[in-house]
Amino acid sequence: MGRRAVRHHGRTLGASMRASTERRFHRRPAIILAALIALGAGLLVGSSGGFPLPAFIVGADAQSTQKLAPRPTSNGFDSGRAFALLREQVQDYGHRPAGSPASRRLAPRLRALLPRGRYEQIPGHPGLRNVVGSIPGRGRAIVIGAHYDVEAAPAGFVGANDGAAGTAAVVYLARALARAPRPRGARAVRFVLFDGEEEPAGCEPFIECGLRGSKAYAARHADEVSSLILLDYIAEKRGLRFARELGSERALWARLRSAARAVGVGSLFPADTAGEVLDDHTPFTQRGIPAIDLIDFDYQPRDSLQDTLDKVSQRSLDAVGETVLRLVLRLRRPGAQAAS
Repeated sequence: MGRRAVRHHGRTLGASMRASTERRFHRRPAIILAALIALGAGLLVGSSGGFPLPAFIVGADAQSTQKLAPRPTSNGFDSGRAFALLREQVQDYGHRPAGSPASRRLAPRLRALLPRGRYEQIPGHPGLRNVVGSIPGRGRAIVIGAHYDVEAAPAGFVGANDGAAGTAAVVYLARALARAPRPRGARAVRFVLFDGEEEPAGCEPFIECGLRGSKAYAARHADEVSSLILLDYIAEKRGLRFARELGSERALWARLRSAARAVGVGSLFPADTAGEVLDDHTPFTQRGIPAIDLIDFDYQPRDSLQDTLDKVSQRSLDAVGETVLRLVLRLRRPGAQAAS
């Protein structure tokens, strides 16, 4: 994928920065960490608000000052097995863009781990398939989702945080919820691992080329879904922090923050907001379905070959897993409102 002036999770704005409905990304109000460095005849400028700082500016010393995620006070999410699955995706399957042999090999592994696991083909995209699990219940379902494909470019991209982390969390949230007592009249829960979230190499614009699995699922099942909880960049080792992404439904996000406080990790979810990101929740919000996207977009190695195992941690995965587990246990109670 070619370099751009601004990049956000595979969704790029051209160098001209022209606004369009296809590319809605509003930069976080800048807390500028600027560095002016003379490089021969030019100057390089970096900022944490929208432009990733080069690695030689944000080096090991700077990164070491960032905090680890707090340890949750609850113990319902199996973070050890979840992190093992994250590692397995990176080490055993490697570069696994949508439709690739590696992705096709990974899908049966994921299906076997999900309760009532099955495939759903993606119309118009032969070879792509969502991996879906479910726990029965009443009414429209709560959906917990992530994408299991990774960037098609650069070659060799393994997506430890961008793909593997969310996938692992969804699988072990599914297994925890399948074991949990189910109150009479509890709401149904579904688990969807979207294929084809990332766009094929060289295809633009992102809103047309990407989100293939989530578009198909939303089109087919919108009237069966009460809410969507999307997990994306969730396991950054240091500096993990989730401001509310502006595409995320305000009331459902407030319930997420309440769940985080209940399990002792409320500091990860401050009261501020970040820019809107086009992601797998977008096809749902476009249909009026309450949805939230857990994505810490200030992930310095995003979309690069540095998105590797050393940048993520079981501790971060645990904090998010326990938070989402508490949220869903609350949402599925009889009479609970998904977005109130």
